[in-house]
Amino acid sequence: MDTLNDLRLAVLIDADNIPYSNVRGMLEEIAKYGTPTFKRIYGDWTKPTISGWKSVLLQNAITPVQQYGYTKGKNSTDSAMIIEAMDILYSGKVDGFCIVSSDSDFTRLATRLREAGMKVIGIGERKTPAPFIVACDKFIYLEILNAPAVVAEIQPETRKKGKVIVKKKQKEETSVYTATNAVRRIISSSITDIADENGWAYLGDVGNLILKKQPDFDPRNFGFTKLTPLIKSLDFEIDERDSGKDHIKHIYIRNRKL
Repeated sequence: MDTLNDLRLAVLIDADNIPYSNVRGMLEEIAKYGTPTFKRIYGDWTKPTISGWKSVLLQNAITPVQQYGYTKGKNSTDSAMIIEAMDILYSGKVDGFCIVSSDSDFTRLATRLREAGMKVIGIGERKTPAPFIVACDKFIYLEILNAPAVVAEIQPETRKKGKVIVKKKQKEETSVYTATNAVRRIISSSITDIADENGWAYLGDVGNLILKKQPDFDPRNFGFTKLTPLIKSLDFEIDERDSGKDHIKHIYIRNRKL
């Protein structure tokens, strides 16, 4: 599912609506996609509501940008982020942007950056409005960055009322994750879109296409660390083919014939 290359990224954080407790997991997630060339956070640092960020800025080499609220009830942070994003864009020093916010006001910014050939990764809470999510190449929910890791094998699936319920063991307890029919449909339709004459599609290509259709699709939303275990928990045919390299398999999948 990690379809973006090793990019030079400008990381722009909206301190007004992102909790500082997520900063470590957030930066580790961003590192999967590239190297943060710019790391800036915007807010009115005279406000006590964002004082918690001050303790983590130096630890993570994030540069704070002061933006006073000139008018009561108006958020001037958004404007500051947008202006600096365009300055960075025209500097030619980055390949992509990571916009960390749950605010739909950045929808047009994300669209404009993509029009300029930039890759755009969004990070925000689940409350983030859909227009901002779909304006990004990929959108990651903050909640899954703090989710407990699943460390054991998938048990045999059971079926109930059209859903696949997959049980997973954790270190001390068993959690139940449900992959809905909506997830099955988007995977199935993506396989159909790119399958060969025998119905087989390369899993990596399927993952890329799903991400284009639904930027916030992430196996971790359903309790799986990768796409492959999620696919295996559902009712698809799987063919693991030799790649010519030791311990490396190319995985192909197709819709199960009725």
